Parts: sequence; structure tokens; C-alpha cells
Amino acid sequence: MRKTALGWLFFSFLVACSAAMAANDGRFSPFTLGSSSAGTLADKLDGVRNALQQNGFQIAGEYAPYDGAHILIVSNDGMRKAAGNSDMGGYGAAVRVALTESEGQVQVSYTSPAWMAQVYRMANDGSAVANSLKAALGAEKDFGSEGGRTADNLRKYHYMMFMPYFDDQVTLAEYGSHQEAVTAVNDALAAGKGGASKVYQIDVDGKDETLIGVALKQGDGADATVMGVTDSGALKHTAHLPYEMLVSGNKVYMLHGKFRIAQSFPDLTMGTFMKISAAPDAIEVSLRAAAGK
Repeated sequence: MRKTALGWLFFSFLVACSAAMAANDGRFSPFTLGSSSAGTLADKLDGVRNALQQNGFQIAGEYAPYDGAHILIVSNDGMRKAAGNSDMGGYGAAVRVALTESEGQVQVSYTSPAWMAQVYRMANDGSAVANSLKAALGAEKDFGSEGGRTADNLRKYHYMMFMPYFDDQVTLAEYGSHQEAVTAVNDALAAGKGGASKVYQIDVDGKDETLIGVALKQGDGADATVMGVTDSGALKHTAHLPYEMLVSGNKVYMLHGKFRIAQSFPDLTMGTFMKISAAPDAIEVSLRAAAGK
């Protein structure tokens, strides 16, 4: 009888372990829904700002790309340090937090640190940032990729064959020094070159690398144009925005448009992608001008 009871306990333990492993099978999605509740942006915005700051985040900038949407770009000491320890890690120095009005609710969502850590090939796994965001904003569910993607898949992510990878970045400009490059970008953005304007700037710890986020307001690559076609689901991908440039050393880079859009919309059909086929080139034209060239 004792052996039978022990056997059942061992069997139950195995079942519990299996369930836990199945629930945490190492698959990631690009966004996390923190919460969804009745109200308006005006009702929620200050509370989100305060919660982020109380949990160690600094707000680098804010962006309202269109009616019913507001994005806060945040960072913290750990993120900037991890970015400094990663090759081209500046892309992972920010988290984008979005508030979106939809059908009488306000969705509070954010880019998944775990997804970003993998897709941007960071030296860390993003778990510490994810825990801080969960404490600040909640974590009801991950979304944006049906079935999720594994870390191995994300480290070599591209939309499909012959499409760009993370390391197929576009070099927009080259200058004599890092500071000269940063100054040139800021001057071009202040002048509205390429129909772009500055949203935020984050300096990476420990190396000459600066992430600069931009609002794109005109042409086929405009933020509202791209999102009007791609963001059609019930849970909104607003935290895809804004686009960014990375000043690394004395060069200014951007993620290839076909990669940058696809990593936020990995389940996008080819038919929908073709509706914004002009956007990647248009974004490059805008950002090349915004890089001062």
C-alpha cells in the first residue's frame, strides 16, 4: 500500500512537471498585453507613467501617432548595460509601451523583452525587464505570433526566404566620429528632413552607441499608413512604433524595413505585406535624409 501511494505521488509529480514545462516551452511573442479595461487614454496615461517610474524605468520619450494611440518609450540601467554588452545591442535599449483605445477599452501593451532579446541577439534573455514590466503594468497574455517562436528561430529570424535578417542592416550615413554623427542626425530631425521628427534618444552604456526614435508622418512609409494596413487584429500592435535609427560608432544604421515590420507582425500574410510593399524603401529614403545625408 505504501509503495502504491508513493508511486501515485511520483506519477503526480511527473504530470505536474510536464504541465509546467508545456506552459513554459520557450516560445515567445512580440507583444505582451498588460491590461485591458474601460476608459480613455486621458484616464489611464498618468497611471501608466507613474507605474513605470515607480518600477525603475525612465521615460525617454512619448509619441501619439494617431487618434486613440499613445506610446511611451522607456529604458532602465539594466537595459542600457545589456545593450552595451551586445553587438549592435542599442536596438534593445528601449521598450515601447502603448495605450490604445479600441471598442471602449484601453489596451496597455508593450514590446516583449524576451522576444526583443532574441530577435536582436542580445547577450541577456530579457527576463529581468519582463518582471519589472509585469510588476508595473501586468502581463495578461502574450500576443502577436500564433503559436509563438523559439529562441533559435528568433536568433535567425526573417520573414521568409530571401528576406533580410537582423544583421542585414542599412547603413544610412558615416561621419568622422560618434558625436558628429549624433549631432548630424539631431540637426536633420530638428529640420524635419525626410518628413521625420525626433521622439527619443537613449545613449547605451559603455560604448559609442545611441538609439534615436523617429516619427514618420509622410509618404508610403508613414506610421499611420503602415499601421492602417497591418494592425487589423483585436489586440493592437501599437508598440511597433516608433521606428528607430542606431548611431553605432561613427555610422548611422537602420533595421531593414522588411525585417523591422515583419518582426512586429510575424503572422502577416504575403497579401497584406504586398499592400505596404512600397513602405520599406520609403522608410529608408526618409531615414537617409534624417541621418543628414
